[in-house]
Amino acid sequence: MTQTRPVLAVLALVLNAVVWGLSWWPLRQLNAQGLHPLWTTACVFALATLVLVLLSPSAWRKFKTHPQLWWLMAASGLTNVGFNWAVATGDVVRVVLLFYLMPTWSLLLAWWLLKEPPTRSALARVGLAVLGVVLVLKTPESPWPLPQDLADVLALLGGFCFALTNILLLRIHEAPASARMVAMFGGGALMAVASALLATLLGVMPAAHVFAMPLEGLGESALLSWALWVLGLSSAFLAANYALQYAAARLRAHTTAMLMMSEVVFASVSSVALGASVLTGRMALGGCMIVLAALLASQVKTQPTP
Repeated sequence: MTQTRPVLAVLALVLNAVVWGLSWWPLRQLNAQGLHPLWTTACVFALATLVLVLLSPSAWRKFKTHPQLWWLMAASGLTNVGFNWAVATGDVVRVVLLFYLMPTWSLLLAWWLLKEPPTRSALARVGLAVLGVVLVLKTPESPWPLPQDLADVLALLGGFCFALTNILLLRIHEAPASARMVAMFGGGALMAVASALLATLLGVMPAAHVFAMPLEGLGESALLSWALWVLGLSSAFLAANYALQYAAARLRAHTTAMLMMSEVVFASVSSVALGASVLTGRMALGGCMIVLAALLASQVKTQPTP
């Protein structure tokens, strides 16, 4: 196969970043209305999985011939659980930036799993992006930016699992796209339900949320609002994840990771505009460094797709 030009893959990753960069707002709206982020994730991804299975009923059969799809299901599902829960309950900019320490994970995972040693330019881009993250999180008055609450831990976990998802998409590129999509969305629903049960057992999540969503006292307008949000998020995430797997199968792992950091910009700008964050000069400088690293990554030539 001839070498693939990166333009379409880059645009696909930008679309994915826009969707995820703006997803914090509907997730927070639903959380404020009483629908826990885990149950939002379960509903959104269950609906999307149902649509995918109806469109391609044979997709599940591919799990027998491509067992790594089970790993993709787990990694993608935990990515969504970590990110959605964190961004709905923590500081938006901080969560997104911790999530996008992911390029470091991606570089190491690609080296280990894909036998793809990092080049000097790749290391330089990662260093530039990480320095930008540090500038945003580390102020003269604050301690070293270590995880401080559950949202921070969830963001880091989600970032690691997202890097692993990208690596797995490269490793199982021969699996049909429909099977990869079912694995990713089915994993989101399954991991969200499993996480809700575990969170309840650990006392992190109220027991009332386990077997039934808090429907008591809700009117028809509230239920309709939930349904519309879930339908909209399902549609957006379907488009975004298709774009992700299209691009991740055509770009190097560290290039994908760097381009996806543009989500930081979309999340930061939207949260500042809506009053959820305050933009400082230090944060702006760090954000510019992250964007520059992403732009440099977009100029890297892709390898032939096997």
